Amino acid sequence: MSVRIDDFRTETTAIDGLVVIRVKQIHDERGTIREFFRASAMAEAGLHAGPWQQLNLTETSHGAVRGLHGEAMTKLVSVVRGTVFGAYVDARPESPTVGAVVTVPIELGVQVLVPRGVLNGFQSTSAEPSQYLYCFDQEWRPGMAGVGVTPVDPSLGITWPVPIDLGDRAQLSAKDHDAPTLEQVLEQLRQS
Repeated sequence: MSVRIDDFRTETTAIDGLVVIRVKQIHDERGTIREFFRASAMAEAGLHAGPWQQLNLTETSHGAVRGLHGEAMTKLVSVVRGTVFGAYVDARPESPTVGAVVTVPIELGVQVLVPRGVLNGFQSTSAEPSQYLYCFDQEWRPGMAGVGVTPVDPSLGITWPVPIDLGDRAQLSAKDHDAPTLEQVLEQLRQS
């Protein structure tokens, strides 16, 4: 039996604290084992994540967009089926990278560690529905501190891989469509 091992590795991004993770994967004739989370590997990489208080799994149809949302929690996100185009925006007024936008194609074995206050969103890019897993270090609750920005804010410069029909609520919710722009959110945060 032949075995191939892809080691755990991380990549920094243009957003302070946002890290792309490539998990350890062991491949053989039977398939693949992925270490979705290993605390010691994260600690050795200098990443502080968890303990996880809530896990959510979304199933999203091809071309549909969710986000951009940034709550007062750290998130570890990935897919367990399909592929997505992840988009992340630094909406933390005190951050050295405020306003930075990072996009990451996410497939099995690729994760993104999203710091508190960084906006998280994605578009499902696989033909079959994608399943996107969120690990939260806080339980979500109504009224939780956080902000949302419309994913179609032209100032973000995000080129979504599947064209978005702004009137199609199966592709973009009214809440996300009608959310403020990044400039409006940052102005509101500066004034508070």
